[in-house]
Amino acid sequence: MKKTITLLVILVLAGWKARAQTTAEKIKAVENNLGGWVKIADSAGWKISDRMAYYHTNGVSIAVIDNYQIVWAKGYGWADTAEKRAVTPATLFQPASVGKSIHAVATLTLVQQGKLSLDKDINRYLETWKFPYDTVSHGTKITTLELLRHMAGLSVHGFDGYKWGAPLPNIIQILNGQPPANNPPVRSIFEPGKRFEYSGGGYTISGLMDQDITGTKYADWVSQTVFQPLKMTNSFYNSKLPDRLRKNLATGYRYDQQAIGCKYHIYPEEACGAGLWSTPTDLARFIIELQLSAAGKSNKILSKASVQQLFTPQTADSNNGLGFFIEKRGDELYFHHDGQNEGFVADYFGSMKGGRGVVIMANTDLAAYIDITEEITNSVATVYGWKGFYAPVVKHEVKVADSVLNQYPGRYRFNDQSDQHVDIFWKNGKLWFHDSSSPQPWLMHFTNDTDFFFNEVLYNIHSFMRDKNGKVDGFMIKASDGEFKVKKVG
Repeated sequence: MKKTITLLVILVLAGWKARAQTTAEKIKAVENNLGGWVKIADSAGWKISDRMAYYHTNGVSIAVIDNYQIVWAKGYGWADTAEKRAVTPATLFQPASVGKSIHAVATLTLVQQGKLSLDKDINRYLETWKFPYDTVSHGTKITTLELLRHMAGLSVHGFDGYKWGAPLPNIIQILNGQPPANNPPVRSIFEPGKRFEYSGGGYTISGLMDQDITGTKYADWVSQTVFQPLKMTNSFYNSKLPDRLRKNLATGYRYDQQAIGCKYHIYPEEACGAGLWSTPTDLARFIIELQLSAAGKSNKILSKASVQQLFTPQTADSNNGLGFFIEKRGDELYFHHDGQNEGFVADYFGSMKGGRGVVIMANTDLAAYIDITEEITNSVATVYGWKGFYAPVVKHEVKVADSVLNQYPGRYRFNDQSDQHVDIFWKNGKLWFHDSSSPQPWLMHFTNDTDFFFNEVLYNIHSFMRDKNGKVDGFMIKASDGEFKVKKVG
């Protein structure tokens, strides 16, 4: 009997070790397989450490979902460079507009309970403040449906936040654009229902409406409705952030890795996500619950029908659901949302079927997030076999003789009336391209003696041009919106 038990223990431990090794191998593969829109034939993927250095990103945190489970979570770099505090899975970041997904889910619970109709005038539910309709709305009333799908025709795309010690406005002052609020008033800019116009201001109205309906402070209500049922124990709005977690907050940084003037901005605008703190692990729990609900396997918060309503594109030519954006990659559909606060970025993808996903958060500025979160997502999709998700354009890079490349350095100008220019120069034995509108130069990759591309610029074709005497006099850009020549001026 003892021998049998010992053998079973050995087999269990061996099986656990094999699974652990498999996960470790996949983590390593993700870390070494980042990729952008183009893949250079016969080249390896990028390392996450190299891409963080390239994008001047201090810290990144990732959680990966597979088969409806969080299979791993890991942090990279620094949560705070001055304190030498490393990013861990427990580090809290500001996910910014990712919180709009949470708000939409919480709001749909009121619809399920019969306390709110998506199709009625918002002023029917607003008590502490009423939306001031004017002639711009042409007599058309705004509904909760229009707020959640960004089709209410409202102003204020997003909010800038407030530095430490600055006076904080209340929700009424924010909506009216009154001091100490630093935003303009949230008002109609066109008739509701006509077209998509992203509005954090609209979500702020929706948050006040939910608060008026429930009679509970917004942060407390969302905690009771979403965070507690899903055991999102590291998710809080700034107004409810416990002191015990302040040591786990990441510090926000600009694209050049410098501080934003304080460790982070404070956002009293909660429903639009700006004032939220969370971790990729907590947001992964949120994603998994939606995936299970959509499959009819869980209803901790919403029914299958309600989740499907959130995920339904709202117009024939758009991908916006209610608090979510829907993308088709290959033959599969994914729901996602990204976000950007001062010094912070976040992004997530969740599959509609099969329980796959990834959440990425970083303490860096907008200039970096468009690329590094996408590159990490592409790597996760590749390693975990998300069929059709990542389909890069394959290009064959060639070595061009220095005698040819030496003809290209110099200054190029887009037109005589514009200050925008390009400098092409040698650095570390390679040719680089710096557009004056970009914070950093781009490495040039050649497919022949004249044609080149960048990892940072999607799909454009660039070709050097020569005058009748064979001298390089500019380059041609062929883009989706047309062709134009950039002249060499020095």
